[in-house]
Amino acid sequence: MKITGLRSFMQRVGDRPRLLVRIDTDEGISGWGEAYNHGPDWALVPLLDYLYPQIEGIDPRRVEFIYQKLLQSSRFPPGAIGLAAITAIEHALWDISGKAAGLPVYMLLGGNVRDKVGVYCGVYTAPDPRECLERTQALNARYGFTAFKLSPYRRDLHAGRWGNLCAAAGEYFGQLRAISPSDWEFAFDAHAKIFEPYQAIQLGNALAPHDPLFFEEPIRPEHIPAWGRLRSQLKAPLATGECLYSRFEFLALLAAGGADIIQPDICVVGGLAEMRRIAALAEAHYVTVAPHNPMGPLATAVNLHFSAAQPNFKILEYKLPEECSWAADPYFPEGGYLQLRPDRPGWGIEIDAKALETDDYIHWERKLPRRPDGSTGYT
Repeated sequence: MKITGLRSFMQRVGDRPRLLVRIDTDEGISGWGEAYNHGPDWALVPLLDYLYPQIEGIDPRRVEFIYQKLLQSSRFPPGAIGLAAITAIEHALWDISGKAAGLPVYMLLGGNVRDKVGVYCGVYTAPDPRECLERTQALNARYGFTAFKLSPYRRDLHAGRWGNLCAAAGEYFGQLRAISPSDWEFAFDAHAKIFEPYQAIQLGNALAPHDPLFFEEPIRPEHIPAWGRLRSQLKAPLATGECLYSRFEFLALLAAGGADIIQPDICVVGGLAEMRRIAALAEAHYVTVAPHNPMGPLATAVNLHFSAAQPNFKILEYKLPEECSWAADPYFPEGGYLQLRPDRPGWGIEIDAKALETDDYIHWERKLPRRPDGSTGYT
């Protein structure tokens, strides 16, 4: 079997752009991958075209060989855009390998260690505890969710005294916990908006008395030693990792004692094989993995196979595939879990080729917050 073609398709899911990659072979088997949209999204298309001659004619089942070749052909570390492109290719190779073998990808990884994969859902626009309860109850009734992720900020974090913001977060969580079923889990994502670690400690410890599932990425990821200090003073589980790119960065984080839960993104770090190496390092540090997964239905499918086969997996972020025309049969939760599809080879998801005939691109960019003095903050 040989690789004979690569095509990219600019699409969207809801209000976010998504780029799909299809790799074709001389035996008529095609595989699919989804690239992370760091932005600029259109930069991925010529980069993928540039990478294709390096993989043309190779047996696509040599996943590790091709992955290493693409990495090593870059004199310097490829960074966000380069890794996003390499990742999408790597995912497509696994899909081909599974289809060629007639097996789900997780069976190529040694088989599933669990029968289903637990998921949580983000709920970010419900400031009132009663409104939040109504939304979580609706998600529970329809999909069985019992785990949710919220924002800890009840107001603009740059407006007013920080201590008041922390007190409001703790009060809000206390009210929500009091009216919600006692076995439901709530995580809080601070989106790396806090620059000063002591403020992150104050906010996390304000939430801690009400037992959060985890406190996610309160500070920027660049200075690893700060994460060790942060975790040592937090009274809640600390989660991070969506902005880290390789096992070497995760090893530094783990060696610093900087996380209770890591959150690598399978569309960011280089692919499924690198994700497994990262998870193995975490397992050796008694750390669990809760993959970052804000992308589309194809990325969710890839994460499902990783999670099914990974012993120290904890829980998977899940985003409902709203307004997605190209995923014919996405994975939907049942009872708060994604079910495996043992009779479906590859990723176990069908891509509607007809829906891809027209580019469905939608522009999206992050909006920077403004502080009272006119300076900008992290988004």
